[in-house]
Amino acid sequence: MSIKPLIILPDPILRQVSKPVERVDGDLRRLADDMLETMYDAPGIGLAAIQVGEPRRLLVIDLAKEGEPPAPHVFINPEILVSSDQRSVYEEGCLSIPDYYAEVERPAAVRVKYLDRDGKLQEIEAEGLMATCLQHEIDHLNGILFIDHISKLKRDMVVKKFKKLAKEKAPGRMVG
Repeated sequence: MSIKPLIILPDPILRQVSKPVERVDGDLRRLADDMLETMYDAPGIGLAAIQVGEPRRLLVIDLAKEGEPPAPHVFINPEILVSSDQRSVYEEGCLSIPDYYAEVERPAAVRVKYLDRDGKLQEIEAEGLMATCLQHEIDHLNGILFIDHISKLKRDMVVKKFKKLAKEKAPGRMVG
């Protein structure tokens, strides 16, 4: 297993729509393991493959709290089947938008179908933080970021900040 570099805003890769996974094999399971290691190292609770530069419909989640044993979940080709009418608000952050958090309103519960690490079709009924995390990561697979769910003014400020940071880190730039 290895830690992969994270793709950071404003990288246009984050806006790509990920392609469905056609085959669950050893390479895909290795990618999922690398993503889990990357997520734990960050640290985070969810990570989509596009965030490590792989435009495939794969995401990992682990909501275990500090001191609890890891409880990793791997979702291949996840698809939201049903979203509740009831809404909930969580303060969200993103490993691809470091150190920025905002309250986002989403459906409070979802039912998601997906393939597990063995390629078996599964369904999960999720609510609370798991529902929020699944929606956040599935958004990534569709080229949507959590900042797309906040006001245009706030979103524009965040994007401007990250464009400026990216320009400052550009290779070959003289620092005086």
